Amino acid sequence: MNEEGRGPSAEPLLALIGEHWESIRAALDDEQHALLLTRLTALAQAPADDTMAVRRALQGIRLALRPLPFGHPVRVLVDGSRLMAAPPGPAAVTEALALLSLMTAPEPAPAGPAPAATHAAGAGDGRGPDPLLREPALSAAEATARCGGVPPSELIRLADPPNGDRYPRFQFPAGGGTPHEVVLEVNRLLLADIDPRGAASWWLGANTWLGGPPVSLLGLLPDHELVGAAAALVEGE
Repeated sequence: MNEEGRGPSAEPLLALIGEHWESIRAALDDEQHALLLTRLTALAQAPADDTMAVRRALQGIRLALRPLPFGHPVRVLVDGSRLMAAPPGPAAVTEALALLSLMTAPEPAPAGPAPAATHAAGAGDGRGPDPLLREPALSAAEATARCGGVPPSELIRLADPPNGDRYPRFQFPAGGGTPHEVVLEVNRLLLADIDPRGAASWWLGANTWLGGPPVSLLGLLPDHELVGAAAALVEGE
């Protein structure tokens, strides 16, 4: 604890993640690990001088670490620190960048001749189209009209520089109207305002808790089951 009694600062938590990243990967399933990476990405992309944005990104990381087993050194630190101490500084963003490089480093390629390069039409830098941006979506103007004003911050908003911001369509009823209340509630849990890609991936990806992609179960499952599945992910239950 620091002298104010508010728990450790951000940098020791990030350093401990780096020290134990292999056991973290082993303890998390693919979905949980992907969420942790997206939370780290949100911190790495946060403006270093925006204390509130950095704090919220760190909170997202803490939530993504909750599925770690009790007794894991990182889980012990997370459970023992409800608030960060001093306001986090630029070092937190720098540390997140270093962590991402460590945790996403590719496995060494087997020896042998390199495959010939191929370039698919429209592939640009070779990574191919962004699958999240291929999903049906509303434009910013359409979302504003459906919401009767500025869309709430809980809505997933995906940046698409060539075409403008996109709001995945599943967040709205098919026949028109304002956003689904359950979507807004789940998005609040998933911190969609600071990590929209992570929230969109949760809705659109496979989900072992629910037995299918959550987006396919909107209107079929009771709302509380969707909220419970999201809560289970962020709370580690």
